[in-house]
Amino acid sequence: GVLPWADKASAELRASGERMAEPARAPRQSLSPQELQIAQMAASGLSNREIADRLFLSHRTVGAHLYHVFPKLGIVSRSELARALASLEPALTR
Repeated sequence: GVLPWADKASAELRASGERMAEPARAPRQSLSPQELQIAQMAASGLSNREIADRLFLSHRTVGAHLYHVFPKLGIVSRSELARALASLEPALTR
């Protein structure tokens, strides 16, 4: 079957020093609770400073969280946040 070949390929890959790719995680699973909260607030139209004031954080901390959120959601701009979060909504209610 296929399993012996897969095991052999994995062993040879490890022996060559290559690392196996991490299994893909769903975007929702990769967001921390604080990243999700900040993303939702930003998607609702709040600025980094407004979010920071409400959560008692630095606006730079808010920016850092959003910097990590964007690639996790596969987006490049703040205007895409609402759409990306809406597509995750079914996962949020599970």
